[in-house]
Amino acid sequence: MKRSTLHETLVHVPAGEATLAGELVVPEQATAVVLFAHGSGSSRHSPRNKFVAGALQVVGLATLLIDLLTREEEAIDQHTAHLRFDIQLLADRLLTATRWLGEEPSTRSLEIGYFGASTGTGAALVAAAAEPERVGAVVSRGGRPDLAGKALPLVRAPTLLIVGGRDLQVLELNRAAMARMRAETRLEIVPGASHLFEEPGTLEVVARLARDWFLRHLAR
Repeated sequence: MKRSTLHETLVHVPAGEATLAGELVVPEQATAVVLFAHGSGSSRHSPRNKFVAGALQVVGLATLLIDLLTREEEAIDQHTAHLRFDIQLLADRLLTATRWLGEEPSTRSLEIGYFGASTGTGAALVAAAAEPERVGAVVSRGGRPDLAGKALPLVRAPTLLIVGGRDLQVLELNRAAMARMRAETRLEIVPGASHLFEEPGTLEVVARLARDWFLRHLAR
């Protein structure tokens, strides 16, 4: 399947009775692929994750931004907010997308990294623990690694936790989760940033940190 540089392709990933919609970008001569795990009511259309994905694409990293919930599930979750905290469901969906990347001709030879945000970080770490030979690195933006629970010490992928300096509660949760991890783990605090990194220049810092982490651990 031929693509021009940075051409975005809408894909559909079967996941049991559900079908997950995603946006795949594979630069020419891609060196690895990063799968995004959105959280807390977000989707593949998240402007923050799309910004980070763009920064990864220009350095030769493929990206897959995928909805881990179907449109119907998202509608339910808007009222109940329970599916976004069903970490095992989200992790299973992430693993399904990981296997799909392993079969897709344009990505099957590429090592995989995860970029998690909010509750998506918990799912990313559970999935990374389940696929230690396949997942080479994890980056979290304002995430909830604590939600990975007993999977935390089983994660082998080098993990970067990025938290805003003003996001005090999440910062403490990240520190507590980091203490339980055995893999190479680093905590980066972005000064002046709140949970959504809406302050000028803070999302650029996130993108740079994520880019460098993935290039160091995946594109070798």
